[in-house]
Amino acid sequence: MNNTNIEPPELTRDKVSNELKCSGCGAVLEYKPGTKNLTCTYCGAENVIQDSVEIIEEIDYEKFIDQKLPHEEKMDVVTVKCTACGASVTLAPNVTADRCPYCASNIVVKTGTTNSILKPKSLVPFVVDRKKASDLFRGWIKKLWFAPSDLKKADIANERLNGIYVPYWTYDARTWTDYTGQRGTYYYETETYTSTENGQSVTKTRQVRRVQWTYASGQVRNNFDDILVIASSSLPTQYTERLEPWNLKQLVPYNDKYLGGFRSESYQVDVTTGLNVAKEKMIPTIRYAINHDIGGDEQRIHTMTTTYDDITFKHILLPIWISSYRFKDRVFRFLVNGQTGEVQGERPYSAMKIIMFILAIIAVIVIIVMLANGAS
Repeated sequence: MNNTNIEPPELTRDKVSNELKCSGCGAVLEYKPGTKNLTCTYCGAENVIQDSVEIIEEIDYEKFIDQKLPHEEKMDVVTVKCTACGASVTLAPNVTADRCPYCASNIVVKTGTTNSILKPKSLVPFVVDRKKASDLFRGWIKKLWFAPSDLKKADIANERLNGIYVPYWTYDARTWTDYTGQRGTYYYETETYTSTENGQSVTKTRQVRRVQWTYASGQVRNNFDDILVIASSSLPTQYTERLEPWNLKQLVPYNDKYLGGFRSESYQVDVTTGLNVAKEKMIPTIRYAINHDIGGDEQRIHTMTTTYDDITFKHILLPIWISSYRFKDRVFRFLVNGQTGEVQGERPYSAMKIIMFILAIIAVIVIIVMLANGAS
């Protein structure tokens, strides 16, 4: 790494620490979601975060892999692996013990490791504050179908909410896909059949749809922009993907001040693994383009070979409120999109409510059948 224009990690930390101190009372300033201000939680003083003139640029993937791009800025982070849930948590400087934001277990820095990682180039600041996130979670709980009645009455939203900047990769690429397949074209034939009417056999005709298949081949092109891949393995993708979409037009150049009062997680999924995930996400779009190119009424794809060009990526941080709640000796996690307020998470079900619902459906069906038989 070229250190000519980059401060050593310990100097950077001291600088950030001083900038996050309130000039009035000396307390640590925190970023106020939805603003460009750092706010003192004790005396209320506010400091404006100045807009950066830095341009958010894409990194050329091939050059990064081939040349390791030594000029790309790195940062040293201390990560601790939670022994309870396996999450890798990034600790702030000088913090020796904490609680895991994913499962609330105690963690200590003596089990941590220091790594030099690619520094994020941009982030989306928090828009939803802690109170709003808590209110959104309460509303989500109330709308759950088949949730236990005790759950909706419990004051579980008071569980500790942790605002975390979660690492993501975004990928851009141009693709060329050669394919072979078949084009299906509908045509109709007249079919003769026999039916019984008023006790007599009657011969009739009807139109039957058939499909004529012909060979097809060609090439399609696609341009992909900002394919999003989470770079954390601490959160289940079935929930993080439901937090989408994100408005990446609100990305701002990375600034430690936006992290004031929040946690951040270092990436656990490297850029190459992330690209493989991004390519999987591109497949549905490519298949759609192939089907459109084949045309006809139905399509079959037999082979597809894709070439990827001009691949670029960004390392970004996105804001997520994370917490867990305990209900009847079980722990459930929930997430709130810190930009849009979308809520996703694990939830319990009431077996009794589900059984009663099924029985009610069966009762309705029985009544309908009885009424129909009566009318006959």
